[in-house]
Amino acid sequence: MKKIIKTDDSSYFEADPRLHIFVGAYGSGKSEVSVHFARMLAEKHKDRQIILADLDIVNPFYRSADAISSLTEDNIRVIAPVYANTNVDVPALPPEINAIFDDGSVIGVLDLGGEDLGAKVLAGMRGKIEKTDFRVYMVINTFRPFTVDVDGIANTAGMLSEASRLPISGFIDNSNLLSETTGEELRLSYPVLRKASEQTGIPILFAAGFDKYLPADWLELTPDAVPLLRMKQSIFYNY
Repeated sequence: MKKIIKTDDSSYFEADPRLHIFVGAYGSGKSEVSVHFARMLAEKHKDRQIILADLDIVNPFYRSADAISSLTEDNIRVIAPVYANTNVDVPALPPEINAIFDDGSVIGVLDLGGEDLGAKVLAGMRGKIEKTDFRVYMVINTFRPFTVDVDGIANTAGMLSEASRLPISGFIDNSNLLSETTGEELRLSYPVLRKASEQTGIPILFAAGFDKYLPADWLELTPDAVPLLRMKQSIFYNY
């Protein structure tokens, strides 16, 4: 198993950081989680600019003007790769991303894709990231091949942490079966995530899922009272 970078500063997990970074294996649903997390931040910080940067260098998800328009209406500025909505596959970070680091009043959300390749993009920005209060979230869907069990989750976390050279702050349980989701997925996945958390030392920070599938009694289902981010589908993938 690859080594997972950790931090000894407990306040790191308790602070309200200025930069939120989402990573995860393919099919984890991190892009949908990123979008809803940005909307939650915009609602919480009405007096601050929220910037959502789509740095998914394999599958950029902003494929329509409607998605960007919707986020803009929520006071969220969207930064997408220069190759989004094109057939160009060469990674190129948009220079606008510097606004996240240069303006201390901005709250940034980075959606990284491409697994280890995407994590290496983070490593390239490590100098700027480490000068900012940040948190790295690993979004997990236990119904995807590489994160179906404790060892798979630990190995993927190690790979992402090693490639990015940044600590994984916490897990997000976003277990689902796409259109076949019933609402039982989070009930089944939570024990797996809890064991993975115990093995890696990485806490479960919250869970996420589409509101129409989620149980109303979520807090009663987890002994740790894990917060739940209820989402409505805003991203439609070309699978």
